[in-house]
Amino acid sequence: MKKKLVVLSGAGISAESGIKTFRDADGLWEGHDIMEVASPIGWHKNPELVLDFYNQRRKQLKEVHPNEAHHILSELESDFDVQIITQNVDNLHERAGSTNVLHLHDELNKVRSTQNPSYILEWMDDLTSDHKDPNGNPMRPHIVWFGEDVPAIEVAIELAEEADIFLVIGTSLQVYPAAGIMHYTQPNVPVFYIDPKPATVVELANPLEIIPLSGSEGMKIVREKLKSFLLDN
Repeated sequence: MKKKLVVLSGAGISAESGIKTFRDADGLWEGHDIMEVASPIGWHKNPELVLDFYNQRRKQLKEVHPNEAHHILSELESDFDVQIITQNVDNLHERAGSTNVLHLHDELNKVRSTQNPSYILEWMDDLTSDHKDPNGNPMRPHIVWFGEDVPAIEVAIELAEEADIFLVIGTSLQVYPAAGIMHYTQPNVPVFYIDPKPATVVELANPLEIIPLSGSEGMKIVREKLKSFLLDN
C-alpha cells in the first residue's frame, strides 16, 4: 500500500510558470479589482468585462508550461498515492502528468450554464454572450467566484482526513475555506509548507516543517525528505 500524500497547492506554484496572481498587485489582477472580474456582483454588473478577462486568462494558459514543482509532484505518483487539491483554475498539474487533481475553484478550460450548474462543457477558446446552453441560457466561466459556495470542499476535507503526509505549496493561506483544509488531518500526520513568504500557521497540532522557498526549490527538498517515509513501508 502506498502512503497517501495529499497536496494543497495555490497560486504560487503557477506563478513560477508565469501565471500572474492578483495578490501580487495590491488586490489588482491584470489591472482589475478582483471583485469586478471574479464575483457574482461583477458578473451581473458587466458580464462582457468578465468574459473578456477569462478569455485572456485562457489565452495566457496556452503560452505557459508546468514547472519543476509540477513535474516533481507528478513523478511522486510512482512511490505515493498523490492526491492534489488545488486552488488554481489552470491545468498545469494535469499537463505535468498528475492524475488525481481536485479543483476547489473549478477550471478555466470549462464553461457552464448560468441556469443549470450541471451543464458543463470543455472550453479552450473565447466565450462570448452569444454562446448559450440548449435552453438558450447564457454560458459563464466554470469558476467559483468570491462569495460563491465551494462544492468540492467536502471531498477535499475527506482527502485531508485520510492523508499520511500533507503538503502545502504556494499558498498564502488567506482564502477560506481552502486555508482550513490542513486542520482536518490527523494530529500525527506530518505537514510540509513550501512558500517563499509563508504565512503564520496557528492552532495546528501536527508536526510542521516550513520551507521558505519557491515551489521548485522547495519540492526538491521535500522529495528527499519523503524518501524516509518509503523506508517505513
